[in-house]
Amino acid sequence: MNQSPALARRLGTFDASLIGLGSMIGAGVFAAFTPAAQAAGSGLLVGLVIAAFVAFCNATSSAQLAAAYPTSGGTYVYGRERLGPWPGFLAGWGFVIGKTASAAAMAMTFAAYAAPQGWERPVAIAAVVLLTAVNYHGVTRTAGLTRILVIAVLAALVVSLAAVWGGSGPDFGNVLGEGLLAGGWYGVLQSGGLLFFAFAGYARIATMGEEVRDPRRTIPRAITIALGITVVLYAVIAVTLLAALGPGGVAGNPTPLAAAVGNGSLGWAAPVVRVGAAVASLGALLALVAGLGRTSLAMAREHDLPHALAAVHPKYKVPHRAEVSIGVVICLIIAVADLRGAIGFSSFGVLLYYLVANIAAFTQPAEDRRYPKALQLAGAVACVVLVATLPPLSVGLGVAMFAVGIAYRWVRLRTRS
Repeated sequence: MNQSPALARRLGTFDASLIGLGSMIGAGVFAAFTPAAQAAGSGLLVGLVIAAFVAFCNATSSAQLAAAYPTSGGTYVYGRERLGPWPGFLAGWGFVIGKTASAAAMAMTFAAYAAPQGWERPVAIAAVVLLTAVNYHGVTRTAGLTRILVIAVLAALVVSLAAVWGGSGPDFGNVLGEGLLAGGWYGVLQSGGLLFFAFAGYARIATMGEEVRDPRRTIPRAITIALGITVVLYAVIAVTLLAALGPGGVAGNPTPLAAAVGNGSLGWAAPVVRVGAAVASLGALLALVAGLGRTSLAMAREHDLPHALAAVHPKYKVPHRAEVSIGVVICLIIAVADLRGAIGFSSFGVLLYYLVANIAAFTQPAEDRRYPKALQLAGAVACVVLVATLPPLSVGLGVAMFAVGIAYRWVRLRTRS
């Protein structure tokens, strides 16, 4: 691997776990249940279990790989080390392109909740500029702001749930609706794919492996802690929404948690949900910019992106050129695109990213193995199955995206040779 300045190891288990939580407990917790209910009704509970299991398989693979390869880049590095340059490139390309679109969507989600009508795009761009500047000034600043955002989001969710349960009270008879399988297995699997998108932030911990103290111990613990807390929280919210609104009510409302609070006798708490959604979007955007910068750094070190992006700031010890470049691209996307349909497009890249991670972990030798191979095999198969449930347009855009990436790398290799 090419030599370049190393990043500083400044993150412990607590801060690494918070970065994972900030990535997972983002805007998805306020919006992901609506499309899941549209696909499966009450079956979204089964979809949530499937998504959590797939996330666990992928998380254990990521943790096992990150302990063996504690450097920036996540699955891009793991794929190169275990499977070869091309699988690594495909994982990195999927992460960078898909998550850049996700970052733009998070910024626009924040603006939808926080900006006056007509000012959504300027406010979204301002949020990207601000959080890119925070990341630029060092990973401890990123972790510090993430800590504040995660605490604020959790407080908003606790107030929201307390308002629902402390008001007129949900009806548990609504939870099952017409049955868990009323939408069919395809609908259940599609809900699992949509809800998996909301879990995917634990990879952010692995992509920052070069900045974690004692990575062989810290990274697996941080991933497990962050994922465990998120699964419990999502399960509580899912049951609460179904009990308060019923499957049809969840499916028919783009802001179901706000609707559940507003329908109760403690409707005064509804603005808290809007604040929580805005703050959650900022937390996810902050972590996305950080993770994108580190993966771009790793790809630039191998010349799979322009090598100038491999620079590390001499004072702040961050990949400053990569982060600024990512920030500029996100702002351009916000300026010209409507990204409400970006989840499916991004999911295609994310699932391929984890497919490579599971296959790479499956090939690790016994001395690096922390989890049974069956988990990695199950994770790889599940990634393929969930891709098959995505809408056809998302699959088509995903295939086109990877065709562009393959052509780019092929031309670069031909030019260098």
